[in-house]
Amino acid sequence: MTTSGTARGWARLGLGAATLGAIAGAAAYGARELLTRQAAVARTRINHHALGEVAPDADKVWKKRYGDPVELLVLGDSIAAGLGADAPKHTLGGGLARRVAKRTGRAVRLHTAARVGSESSELAGQLAGLPPGYRADVAVVVVGGNDVTHRVPTADSVRHLTDAIELLGARGTPVVVGTCPDLGALRPVPQPLRSLGSRASRQLAAAQRDAALATGARAVSLAHVVGPFFITNPDEMFSLDRFHPSTHGYKRTASAMLPSVLAALGYAETVPFGHHAPARSPGQGSQPDGSAVS
Repeated sequence: MTTSGTARGWARLGLGAATLGAIAGAAAYGARELLTRQAAVARTRINHHALGEVAPDADKVWKKRYGDPVELLVLGDSIAAGLGADAPKHTLGGGLARRVAKRTGRAVRLHTAARVGSESSELAGQLAGLPPGYRADVAVVVVGGNDVTHRVPTADSVRHLTDAIELLGARGTPVVVGTCPDLGALRPVPQPLRSLGSRASRQLAAAQRDAALATGARAVSLAHVVGPFFITNPDEMFSLDRFHPSTHGYKRTASAMLPSVLAALGYAETVPFGHHAPARSPGQGSQPDGSAVS
C-alpha cells in the first residue's frame, strides 16, 4: 500500500462512510466535514516518504545447505512484499522462509510476487507474471488494506481472492490467506474515522476468511493473532511511516502465520487460535474439526 495512496484512500473512506445509514441534511453535511478534516489530519501524521515504494528483495534460496527446497510463493500488497522491514530476512516472505526451513529441515526457495500498493484485483496479474510452469508448494496471500481505504466493495475483493485461490488450487498449490489487518490499530488516524476503518477492515477480514475456507484454503485472522501487539506496542510494531509494520511487526506476523503454513505443507496437524482450516481441502475428504486439523 503506498502511503500517499493510503492518505487519499482515507479521505474517500471517510466521505463514503459519512453518507451511509440514515444521516441526512445538516447532520450529513457536518459528518462529511468532520471526516474530511480527519482524513487531512491523517495525511499530515503519516510520513508519506519515510519508506519509499520498494520493499527489500528477499527472493532467494534460504538455508540452501539443507537441500530439497520448499517452493514458497507470497502474493498480495505492501505487507506481503515487506515494505517497512529493515532487511530482506525481516520481510514477511524472508521471515517465513527462515522459519519454515528451521522447522522442516529443508531449504526454502522464496518467490515474492506481491507488489506495494496492490488491491485484491491485482492478484490475477501477480499470478500471470509467474514463470511458465512454476508451481509453489505453498502460497501465502496477504491483501485487503488498500481495498478498504479505496472503498472497493467487499464482494469484489472476495471474488478476486477466490479466483486467485482457485487458480492456485488448479496448480496443486495449497493456500494460506492472512486476512485484512485491523485498520483500527492506526493511531495517526483520528476518531471516528479510525473506527470506521476498523469496522470496514474487520468486515472484509471475515469475508476473506469465509471465502478462503469455502475455496479450500487456510486462513489466519491477523487482527486476532497479531493485532493486539500493534495496538498495545505501536512504537515497536510500526515502521517510520506509522502505517506499515516494522521489523518487529514483521517478525510477529511471520511467527503468527507459521503454524498454518506448516500445516499446509503437511508438517503440522493442529493450529492455534486465530487459524482456520477448511472442512474439505482440494483432493481431500471432510474432516471432523476443520478449524484445528489439517
